[in-house]
Amino acid sequence: MPELPDVVAYIEALERRVLGRRLERVRIASPFLLRSVNPPIWTVEGRAVRSLRRLGKRIGIGMDNGCWMVLHLMIAGRLHWHEAEARLIPRRTLAAFDFDSGSLTLTEAGSKKRASLNLVEGEAGLAALDPGGLEPLEASLDEFAARLTSENHTLKRALTDPHLFSGIGNAYSDEILHAAGLSPAALTSRLASDDVTGLYRATQQTLQEWIARLRAEAREHFPEKVTAFREGMAVHGRFGKPCPRCGAKLQRIRYADNETNYCARCQTGGKLLADRSLSRLLKQDWPRTLEELEALTKK
Repeated sequence: MPELPDVVAYIEALERRVLGRRLERVRIASPFLLRSVNPPIWTVEGRAVRSLRRLGKRIGIGMDNGCWMVLHLMIAGRLHWHEAEARLIPRRTLAAFDFDSGSLTLTEAGSKKRASLNLVEGEAGLAALDPGGLEPLEASLDEFAARLTSENHTLKRALTDPHLFSGIGNAYSDEILHAAGLSPAALTSRLASDDVTGLYRATQQTLQEWIARLRAEAREHFPEKVTAFREGMAVHGRFGKPCPRCGAKLQRIRYADNETNYCARCQTGGKLLADRSLSRLLKQDWPRTLEELEALTKK
């Protein structure tokens, strides 16, 4: 799922292409995409783009009549830019937005169509779609700490909760926690003040670093290689590969469509976090430490 750095890259690319330009036509190819009926979608046709805004992982495109188109790409949704009117690819292209400067298309891989488009009026309509998470790059340490400890969750869940923090998802939470040297399963209520400070700094540094990387990667081009598994990530998507800090094999916990990647040596004191499915299957044979895992794999 595109997260804060990816959405920033999309918005900056769109600003160069559609800000101040007229939206001539909206073509909706999938009936599941449009999640609102009032105002109708034709309300934005013929209107100019006034502003673009990020709402967590959503992209808001504000028109000069006060309406906002709000896109949520979810896991597999991606945006593409075409110089001329784009062709709709059956079963893949969900919509096309034809501007006088080119066409923006929204595609979604796979059979599960989760991406969404909402059309709302004014700031009140826009605010209704905002989960309300704290902006991690704008927050002070005290604000970050207060939000982090407002509910007792694991660090992984707290960072990825859109009601607590804005724009952080599965991939960048793994990178943040590795940078901070903290376990994804640690409880927010049990963190020492130094750990909170370290997590705050790791959050800001990780997100700023990846925003800078994606800017340099895209330059004047439209971001086409938006993925949760990027070259240069320390842990996310790198299960079984060596930790860039200590060299130990990276571990993972899998659940539903997601997985958490971490370094047991750097983040959990050498302890392996229980994978729900495997630990339930292996029961007492589930290895508790890196040493036990290494011994098991050598048998």
